[in-house]
Amino acid sequence: MEVIRVHKVSKKFKVIEKEEGFWQSIKSLFKVNARYVESLNDLSFVVPEGQIVGLVGENGAGKTTLLKILCGIIPPDTGEVTCLGYKPFSRDSSFYRQICLVSGNRFQLWWDLTPLDSFSLLSAIYEVKNYKKIVLNLAERLSVEHKLNTQLRKLSLGERMKMELIGSFIHSPKVIFLDEPTLGLDITSQAEIRKFVKEYVSKHNATAIITSHYMRDIEEICERIIFLHKGRLILDDSKEKIVNKFGKTARITYINKLNGQNQQLQVKEVELPSVIERLLLEQAQIEKIEVEDFTDVMTRLFQESRKF
Repeated sequence: MEVIRVHKVSKKFKVIEKEEGFWQSIKSLFKVNARYVESLNDLSFVVPEGQIVGLVGENGAGKTTLLKILCGIIPPDTGEVTCLGYKPFSRDSSFYRQICLVSGNRFQLWWDLTPLDSFSLLSAIYEVKNYKKIVLNLAERLSVEHKLNTQLRKLSLGERMKMELIGSFIHSPKVIFLDEPTLGLDITSQAEIRKFVKEYVSKHNATAIITSHYMRDIEEICERIIFLHKGRLILDDSKEKIVNKFGKTARITYINKLNGQNQQLQVKEVELPSVIERLLLEQAQIEKIEVEDFTDVMTRLFQESRKF
């Protein structure tokens, strides 16, 4: 079943420019220098129910803008967007009861309250019954049940992020938007959040779109990758097909017995066994074998995207 549809969506933002200095500030009161920045350009894709999509691209690619459009925070300039059959910017309350947006650099819970107090307010807003049972279950899965009565300002960044997830998932959303959910977190907290998201989507057959500059998030959570560059969609495929298409490479460092020189070979990962066999037959002394991981493949794609 189709959950999200984006059809020929474009979005531009007006940027005001001013030179440095007091007199330039005075001049800007009378004459404004403005230009338009294209954030999204003719973007189209569909996301079915139950799929986790990784939205990747360099800074300024349009990822956060797209999430804001999908959530109804801002409208597109042109094109059509539907999510769960709703037009997001119509801001229907029944639509907002079925989605959530979690951002790694913005917090929705109240700084001076305990998480449990914040969850009580959110449960009233979303009309969630037996919210304490839901909260306790989510808190146990994220290992923060002992922090529910601690003032939010006194929690660590990782603990606050986990509380944000609980607050966002308290109404059991069908569509999840995650914008850099592991930003600044330690390795353990990152792993716990990845596991939590995967388990939630699997259990509730939810649909999720996640943006992250940590490729470990994309590798472990997502089954499909949408690659944006300067607002344009340049790649949309399954994670497996992308890795197979662009291929992991291996670098072999060895000593050539004929001349005693240290040499390197770069081959595709699938070719590695046959190349090693050949080198051994030639009595080469293999010093080191380095195989690209998923992050290396994506880094290469980021570099290639700059050519567009």
